[in-house]
Amino acid sequence: MTFSTLGLSAPILKAIAEKGYETPSPIQAEAIPAVLSGSDVMAAAQTGTGKTAGFTLPILQKLIDGPKVRANQARVLVLTPTRELAAQVAESIETYGKHLSLSSMVVFGGVKINPQMIKLRKGADILVATPGRLLDLHGQNAIRFNQIEVLVLDEADRMLDMGFMPDIRRLLALMPKKRQNLMFSATFSKPIRALARTIVNQPVEISVAPPNATAAKVKQWVCPVDKKRKSAVLTKLIHDNDWGQVLVFTRTKHGANRLTKELEAAHIMATAIHGNKSQGARTRALAEFKQGEVQVLVATDIAARGLDIDQLPHVVNFDLPNVAADYVHRIGRTARAGAEGEAVSLVCVDEFDELADIERLINQILPRETMDGFEPLHVLPASSLTSRPPRKPKPKKPNKGRKMGGNNQRRDASAAPKKKRSPQGAKRGSKQGESSGDGQQPKWPGKVPAKRRSANGNKASSGRQK
Repeated sequence: MTFSTLGLSAPILKAIAEKGYETPSPIQAEAIPAVLSGSDVMAAAQTGTGKTAGFTLPILQKLIDGPKVRANQARVLVLTPTRELAAQVAESIETYGKHLSLSSMVVFGGVKINPQMIKLRKGADILVATPGRLLDLHGQNAIRFNQIEVLVLDEADRMLDMGFMPDIRRLLALMPKKRQNLMFSATFSKPIRALARTIVNQPVEISVAPPNATAAKVKQWVCPVDKKRKSAVLTKLIHDNDWGQVLVFTRTKHGANRLTKELEAAHIMATAIHGNKSQGARTRALAEFKQGEVQVLVATDIAARGLDIDQLPHVVNFDLPNVAADYVHRIGRTARAGAEGEAVSLVCVDEFDELADIERLINQILPRETMDGFEPLHVLPASSLTSRPPRKPKPKKPNKGRKMGGNNQRRDASAAPKKKRSPQGAKRGSKQGESSGDGQQPKWPGKVPAKRRSANGNKASSGRQK
């Protein structure tokens, strides 16, 4: 099968050929005809298999013939969960549509809104957006949705996550009821699949790989290591194996910043990308990494979806994700478009539950390879795909009680509850009629503190000073 057999026009085929592609990937071969037929589509495929082109190419074909877009309108709306993914989709649309007289633009937060409002005055055949910024633009009458023909939810599982649903619902209510709905993702959990069916209408369901499967050309392995020695192991892996380009995932923004400093101290060029960075800083960091100016890009899960880096050889999970499905998206940054890649996870014993969840999700036990000189003090248990091993209850610390004031008495769990104070009366030691300031009565445990004397020898109030 070739792209020419899928019903695409000559200008689009020319752009595909200039990109160097000859045959469609499995997801493209199934999705392109389904989208061209006008049906709603729910498509699931492994990360890096060409899902973006799977909806971009047929949408461009559908827009060639049709009404001209009006001011402050769009004919196609593509919603993405992250700015990086929005920028990637917009770049793909420009690449495949460069020989067509169609307009497109991308809008997301983190940058000034006025230039986006000005550009939207001309309208856009295809608008790529993040939900928050799109609602801001609608609130300022910069965008309307009367002309929407196709709605695309890219990375639909994340878009339909409860955190996004209020925005999605608000946007859906503003759009024409008659439209084509497309949902593309690497993973579709059962709850998300049920929720998606409330949006799409009799969809064509496409799945070209087992649910939550990882790319076959990714070498996955686990390196058991104590938590405090993770950065030393990562440094050794980079130096000993002469890794030139590495994408490292941490769980938190603070952890990403800290690891970046530790790598730089080890003479490894590194930069961080996460939600606290400005959009300009995130764009620069990604560009420097792609161009080879930075050896290591340290990212939170904001980068797991939306980073399309040609021939990225190595992905490292410095911390395992809290959500097992995010592991699939993380390691999907390597071995893209048929290339080979390596994904290593540095796992301490505290992360065993997360590792077990991941292995059950992808239905395989990841091999463990301990590095010489970095053997963990606490051995990582063996995993099982059939059931979760019982968690050992943590020993309860003896209740030593709580220090009380005044007489330094201790109160243990068996002590009688403290009697409630009468609500009437002012703060002890304060002037008559003066309140405590926060509407609550003071709690003086033990003895009432003696009245203090001021510097001039007069008695001072023991109450809180205003």
